[in-house]
Amino acid sequence: MIIEVLIGVLVVLALVAASSVRIIRQYERGVVLRFGRLQRTVRPPGLTAIVPGVDRLRKVNMQIITMPVPGQEGITRDNVTVKVDAVVYFNVTDPARAVINVEDYLFAMGQVAQASLRSIIGKSDLDDLLSDREKLNQGLEVMIDSPALNWGVHIDRVEIKDVSLPEAMKRSIARQAEAERERRSRIISADGEFQASRKLSEAAAVMGQTPAALQLRLLETVVEVAAEKNSTLVLPFPVELLRFVDRTRDGAAEAPAAAMDTSGDDHSGTEDGGETEQRRSTAEEWYELPDDAGGGVSVRTDTAGTESPPHVPGQRETQQRAEEQEDATRTGPAR
Repeated sequence: MIIEVLIGVLVVLALVAASSVRIIRQYERGVVLRFGRLQRTVRPPGLTAIVPGVDRLRKVNMQIITMPVPGQEGITRDNVTVKVDAVVYFNVTDPARAVINVEDYLFAMGQVAQASLRSIIGKSDLDDLLSDREKLNQGLEVMIDSPALNWGVHIDRVEIKDVSLPEAMKRSIARQAEAERERRSRIISADGEFQASRKLSEAAAVMGQTPAALQLRLLETVVEVAAEKNSTLVLPFPVELLRFVDRTRDGAAEAPAAAMDTSGDDHSGTEDGGETEQRRSTAEEWYELPDDAGGGVSVRTDTAGTESPPHVPGQRETQQRAEEQEDATRTGPAR
């Protein structure tokens, strides 16, 4: 009989010991309520003992909790309907407040996060939601952290994940971005043309001061064009060369004219008549060349390969009449 009583007592003591021992993990803290009254001492990780039937142990997770905030629809300050979702990272810093001051701090945090997200949508513009999210994240963190401090919860960070726009608004933003890219492209192209025209103007000024450089540039262009196949080159005859030939022929003609004046009338008349007829019978070739003043310049080349000085259109008849009068004057006395 005594043995049975002892066995029963041992069993009861074992059950009491088993129910009074609790294990608290490393990332947890224990809050004890004795007869419903909070004990000031927070139980650390490891084995802890409570009085069965008297104490009630509440374990609180001290890890950072990731809470996704469902997408919230709202109207921005510039009257655009958007849907925004976010994520909140927080952890418990005061286990006693998390147990005493709020019934369920996880549910409370979710509701505060949703309300704060809708509030931040109404206070922001669409451009802020799309481009200035860092500032909005900070504002949202302040709005959630204010009530969470009284619950023993610390907000680590808040991030806006996605901003959903209506299809019409997406197309409008795409057109706006395309127009902006086109504007930048035109500005860059216009700036390039401006720089190129400035350089060309400077090069033209330098070449104008040095005519030889212009001729060298012309030769370089001819070489480049001639390198291409199936190309026909049309080169203008340099008027400066014609003027040089004209001055040379004028200087050379002064000496024969003086010798002809000292010869006899009969001999001169006969030779002048023969030269006149030979000069008139000589085949001549006329072609037009551009003049500096914008008019045309005629160049005559005879069959012997000699080149006459430049001739302005309309002056040929005047020269012929002058030659005929000169021939008539010289042949008159001979008769």
